Amino acid sequence: MSQLRVFYDGQCPLCLTEINHLRRLDKTSALDLQDINAADFAQRFPHIDVVAADKMLHGERADGTMIYGLDVTCEAWQLVGKGHWFAFLRWPLIRPVADLVYRFFARHRHRISALFGRRSVCDDNCR
Repeated sequence: MSQLRVFYDGQCPLCLTEINHLRRLDKTSALDLQDINAADFAQRFPHIDVVAADKMLHGERADGTMIYGLDVTCEAWQLVGKGHWFAFLRWPLIRPVADLVYRFFARHRHRISALFGRRSVCDDNCR
């Protein structure tokens, strides 16, 4: 059983790049990575609001505890042995600023992906 289930937007090129990197590093199957755009997502995870999960990264620990945003990112990287790359984002003075920047990124992730030359997997009607 995984230690953390991550609910991600598989239509976001930057998000998908990070998820694929996590997948490659996850040698112990600590992560269960679930695309919120999967056809059967709502049936498999009725307790997850897809609209909310599209606005902010959602994670579910093995004990059922939900975590959100950068807490998910930091915990996922910790579980694959690279937590030191992101640990500073949870330091008390940096955390509020990092969370603010994350919320901006999450809201504009498809446009930001396009700035880096990465076309979205979805059409022009992305959420």
